[in-house]
Amino acid sequence: MKPQYFVAILFATSLYWMYLLYAPFLLGMIIAALLAISTSNIQNFFERLLKSKFLAALSSSFLLALLFFAPLGYFLVTLTLKLNTIEPEIFRNIEITVRNFLLSPPEYLHFLKPYMNDITQEVSVNSIASYVLSLTGSIGSLSAGYLKNSFLVIIFYFFAQYNGGFVLDLLKRVVQMSVEETTLLARELSSVMSVVFYSIIVNAMFQGVLFGIAISYMGYNGLLFGIMYGFASLIPVVGGALMWLPFMLYEFSMGNSANAIFIAAYTVVVISLIADTFIKPLIIKEINIRLLKEDDAKMNELIIFFAIIAGLTAFGFWGMILGPAITAFFLAILKLFEARTQECVS
Repeated sequence: MKPQYFVAILFATSLYWMYLLYAPFLLGMIIAALLAISTSNIQNFFERLLKSKFLAALSSSFLLALLFFAPLGYFLVTLTLKLNTIEPEIFRNIEITVRNFLLSPPEYLHFLKPYMNDITQEVSVNSIASYVLSLTGSIGSLSAGYLKNSFLVIIFYFFAQYNGGFVLDLLKRVVQMSVEETTLLARELSSVMSVVFYSIIVNAMFQGVLFGIAISYMGYNGLLFGIMYGFASLIPVVGGALMWLPFMLYEFSMGNSANAIFIAAYTVVVISLIADTFIKPLIIKEINIRLLKEDDAKMNELIIFFAIIAGLTAFGFWGMILGPAITAFFLAILKLFEARTQECVS
């Protein structure tokens, strides 16, 4: 057997066992690496300010935890506590409201009345209460799992920032590509991921603030529900409905029809239609222009927008990072093929 074949077999074997060893942490490592690529400019700023790579990585990790993970952790813990303290009378009001709607639907829904009669038999205080209790348990387990995963991502993120330069240089030496090609791949991925990361943060904060302001005027915790809406807005199609629909039903059950109609109309028109459909692509475009200086490293804002939606649909919450990264990597590979084709033709 030739020595190179033997080395290749050893490498494949070791790669397989490395995968088995680190499979439970693989997603967290990938997310941390992509976040480190996205925020490399923040790391560079802290390095210039603090004159220490270790302190810069520590500061970047703390900032990421504060801005990206702390709000969602606060939302999950607070929501779990609030669901555990809901008064039984609230369930009774919701049951009466839903039952009355199903028994006397609007004229344009009369064709559904035969089906609604079957649904009314299943609507009861016990069914609603059991659903809320199961939801509380699900959110509680989600909170624990999320906090654990977030902690691991932060740890991996710190090491990615601290040792990122060494790993990148090692990959450049190992991969059989020219310096220009590896630089192109790194620049494309870093540029797009920076735009994606800051776009996600700005859009979630923008929509969360819009919803939080409106809901605080109705006497609710604007901070909590603003954070909830900000993260719910990342879910394609149904994200906003997960927030305004429960509020609408609750306000109807309390007899506050004006508040119920207001929160539904405000969310659909102002946030979902104007902010999410029209303003969000503009925000991505503005961040794209401000962050990226080289024309060949820019990606169309609509491609980024749909890459985020596709990633969320395919991979869940972390898909908002993975979707654009996969798309950017694919487009960068296409550019490499294009460049090599032009070299062969010339």
